[in-house]
Amino acid sequence: MIKVFFNNSCKVCKLEIDHYKKTPNSKIEWIDITNNIEAEQLTKKTAAQLLRRLHVVEKGEVIEGAKAFLVLWSKMPKYYWLYKLLSFKPLFIIFHTVYEGFAYFLFLKNKKQSLRK
Repeated sequence: MIKVFFNNSCKVCKLEIDHYKKTPNSKIEWIDITNNIEAEQLTKKTAAQLLRRLHVVEKGEVIEGAKAFLVLWSKMPKYYWLYKLLSFKPLFIIFHTVYEGFAYFLFLKNKKQSLRK
């Protein structure tokens, strides 16, 4: 069982996660981090840190960013090929770099609407 912490108030994030949710998987628990103090406590991350990247908790370990996507895809038969492809170190480096840039853009775009006042 993994827990996936995502920003449901981000339109792009919500669209992607809603797509993943269409494939039922009892090994994945989806947790919206928007104004969710419990998510902050479970991950030991601040609201801003949670908003900045996708987070997954697997076996008590908090994994974030591109690595979190690899964990998620490894649990989804439909996306296992993506896990295998992007686990290849040279491709992972490219994926990680692109993800970080895109995630930072989304963070800047969405942080005002998502952070508690």
